[in-house]
Amino acid sequence: MCGIIGIIGKAPVTPLLVDALKRLEYRGYDSAGVATLVNGHIERRRAEGKLVNLEARLAEKGLPGTIGIGHTRWATHGKPSERNAHPIATDRVAIVHNGIIENFQELKDELTAQGKRFESDTDTEVVAQLLTSYLEQQMSPEAAMGKAMARLRGAFALVVLFSGRHDILMGARRGSSLAVGYGEGEMYIGTDALALAPFTKRVTYLEDEDWVVLNAQGATIFQGTKEVKREIRQSGISGAMMGKGNHRHFMLKEIYEQPTVIGDTLQTYLDPATRSVSLPALPFDWNKVSRITMTACGTAYYACMVAKYWFESLARLPVETEVASELRYREPPMTEGGVCIAVSQSGETVDTLAAMRYAKSQKQTLLSVVNVPESAIARESHVVLPTLAGPEIGVASTKAFTTQLVVLLSAAIAAGRARGTLTREDEERLAHALIELPSHINEAVNMEAQYKRIAEEILAEARDVLYMGRGSSFPVAMEGALKLKEISYIHAEGYAGGEMKHGPIALIDENVPVVVVAPTDAIFDKIASNFEQVKARGGKLVLLSDKAGNARLASHAAAAIVLPTVDPVVAPILYTVPVQLLAYHTAIAKGTDVDQPRNLAKSVTVE
Repeated sequence: MCGIIGIIGKAPVTPLLVDALKRLEYRGYDSAGVATLVNGHIERRRAEGKLVNLEARLAEKGLPGTIGIGHTRWATHGKPSERNAHPIATDRVAIVHNGIIENFQELKDELTAQGKRFESDTDTEVVAQLLTSYLEQQMSPEAAMGKAMARLRGAFALVVLFSGRHDILMGARRGSSLAVGYGEGEMYIGTDALALAPFTKRVTYLEDEDWVVLNAQGATIFQGTKEVKREIRQSGISGAMMGKGNHRHFMLKEIYEQPTVIGDTLQTYLDPATRSVSLPALPFDWNKVSRITMTACGTAYYACMVAKYWFESLARLPVETEVASELRYREPPMTEGGVCIAVSQSGETVDTLAAMRYAKSQKQTLLSVVNVPESAIARESHVVLPTLAGPEIGVASTKAFTTQLVVLLSAAIAAGRARGTLTREDEERLAHALIELPSHINEAVNMEAQYKRIAEEILAEARDVLYMGRGSSFPVAMEGALKLKEISYIHAEGYAGGEMKHGPIALIDENVPVVVVAPTDAIFDKIASNFEQVKARGGKLVLLSDKAGNARLASHAAAAIVLPTVDPVVAPILYTVPVQLLAYHTAIAKGTDVDQPRNLAKSVTVE
């Protein structure tokens, strides 16, 4: 959840560092700091709490320098304090760090035996002391960084400032996002494109195990001792702005806001310091819940479908998903002691409200996931889990859907821990996957040119489009089809991959694009088989997968998108982004009204 920024500039960088950290506040933090070189020496300003405290410190005592690093920290090792705030420094290096150094105690013992004195409680300081040790052995900064990378275990992003070296910054990534920004005689490195957006749109995302040397003219990237090349991309990130900002449509603005609003939502439900999920006080005991009934309409219903997989696999709780307009009239029997979870962006959806009222009559506890805390659904619920997506103007839901998924996954994790079906290690793993999610979504958004090409060359000319997924990717396929229908008016349907051969495959020919949602997970081989079945019938395949999935299937697809590799549990949230952008660019190519598609309303308050 922490934010990193580093700048090699021509003018004093401290104001720019602070401005960038403000753009990273969505990631959550409990302390902040900046460091620059002043006459070759490392100078720092740090403060516990919010950025205003750091700004006050800087107002008292300024910080010159044209090269520097900054950080917003959410404590993991060591309590929130100025002493533990980043940048962590020795007389030779200053470091900002996201993630955890798993072998920090082993390294600390080794370095302490060498006479190193530690001044913080952080795991980060072992990296600073390790690099210092190597530099004292007359290694160059480049050699020291390469050797340190081989010693460190864990998931991390690092940026390092070296005393006496006004010309270089170094960074390293293993598991935690880090991006390089290219300017004119200036260079930038940060957590993601959002951090770099005020400075440059030319961005390179480092890959796992990459480490990079920045100077004013560019960047040299290594894996181990080998220099590697990485693509420079044109970033579209502009952050959450009033109105449409620089975006053509509200829908596109809201797609780009997803990293921010997901970060905001995670701050409510996740404590990165303990890597644990925390819900508001609930009027029930998860161990005594007999069954969950989830109900919603439209896109929110697909959020329920994804959550069914989560609750049943993570918490071993039986779940029924019900279209609200059917539930209210079907009047199914509900076992006393059950929980009804209602999901709605507006909180005013009339069918969902009526379904809730029926559930209440059946003595169900009502839990709502809504974007408007003062709405009718919220008011009539026993407990509310807000999504914190902010106002969503576009009729086709985007950021409200992904924040619904974040909230529902948080609830499923909490239920699993309470019921003993998830271990503490499981919770930490899933928490880490959620913490990294905003950065991964930033990466997915930044592939916009690829979505545009696929939309224009493949989808826009089609009369029918099929979407296919398996497991928790099946509801994402349905959501992708819904988005395409809503704003481009092209007929589209989403199917479970295993069902293709039970009917829909009869529709396949060279004129029917098939979008395949295929993260590499436990059932990837099954969706790969379905992929081959469509290919054998001449289908025009569009593959959405990660690096491993693309290595297996992309050569047989008409087009393919390579998405970041993530924990399969959070994959439905990430894979929602490409289906949104495919629909958006298809609608643009068709010339439709993206924000206000015909016959649709944002809040459905009539039956």
